[in-house]
Amino acid sequence: MTGQSYDIVVIGAGSVGNPSAMFLAQKGLKVLVIEACGAPGQGQNKAAIGGVRATHSDPAKISLCLRSIDHFSTFKERYGLEVGWKPGGYCFPVFDEEIEAMLKGLLPTQHHYGLDIDWHGPRRIREIVPGINERDLRGGTFSPGDGQVSPLLYADACWKVAVRHGAAYRFGEAVTSIECRAGRVVAVRTDRGRYPTAAVLNAAGASARRIGAMAGLDIPVHPDSHEAGISAPIKPFLDPLIVDMRPGPEGKTANFYFGQNHEGQIIFCYTPKALFVGENRESTSEFLPIIARRLIDLIPSFQHLLVRRIWRGLYPMTPDGVPIVGKADAVEGMYLGVGMCGQGFMLGPGVAECLAGLIAEGRSSIDEEVLGELSCDRDFYGAKVEGLK
Repeated sequence: MTGQSYDIVVIGAGSVGNPSAMFLAQKGLKVLVIEACGAPGQGQNKAAIGGVRATHSDPAKISLCLRSIDHFSTFKERYGLEVGWKPGGYCFPVFDEEIEAMLKGLLPTQHHYGLDIDWHGPRRIREIVPGINERDLRGGTFSPGDGQVSPLLYADACWKVAVRHGAAYRFGEAVTSIECRAGRVVAVRTDRGRYPTAAVLNAAGASARRIGAMAGLDIPVHPDSHEAGISAPIKPFLDPLIVDMRPGPEGKTANFYFGQNHEGQIIFCYTPKALFVGENRESTSEFLPIIARRLIDLIPSFQHLLVRRIWRGLYPMTPDGVPIVGKADAVEGMYLGVGMCGQGFMLGPGVAECLAGLIAEGRSSIDEEVLGELSCDRDFYGAKVEGLK
């Protein structure tokens, strides 16, 4: 069955697709979003811990996340819907000389691209992170403009605003093919129908490569999984989200990060040294003992924390750790917002704003040189940016 035609079909109602639909609809385009899950934000978006930082070392990520922070922090004021925005910043406490030198070395670049971030000594870090273990504490960086958002509240609110502006959503529907003629997109087929369109936005997260192949594109996105958890609520005491970049004593973790959300719960995650490549999302037996030791070592009072649940989510990775955003020149009408490398939630609105301008008006809201760093035609295996991914 052939359905009505659309200006653009967005594949995926997650961290990128959902706000993209909203921005595109606000610009007057007739938008259809196709999502295999039964509701918006139920894929990788649902597994996000909600941290939103512009504190990166990559100029493109800084530019995009600054836009995301502006969007999240003003969402309730603009649209009248709650997204759980909690200001408080990001803090990177430092306990060794090597990490101190690296973080201080990033500050000139971060300042150049507009970040409000500085190095602080141990006394100030103890004030920012009450109860932190002071052993070997050298200081750390703090970026007060960063914050946290509820991924579930945001997904629902974003969907409501998109629909308010005319976007249509088809949930529980799987894309089966993308029709192209003479190198141009002409329609999207699903297991329920056919939708004529001149443009498609691939925002399919971990499925980005499979969706791209339907249009003859080889998109270098490969997922791996990371585990996270959340506690029962405790009395609010922690404003920023904390990132400890030291390798874990177990030899299995690179860094770990946590924060207290707007409901008082401690939400936490770590980066495993040996990646879990693929789409397996079953929880592991080793996660909780490892993360518990790291949490208690950094803030000893966490020994009394009651963990409510744990889960695993997917990081759609690119070879160089940088997202793929923009036009796919090989297929007219094909756009990409994929490969967010586990930072899709914080990057999502910035990427969506960039794509909406590119699709609706032919120009991006970010600098062309920065946009070039996100091109699907770049050298993915060249020099990688070192620092905060």
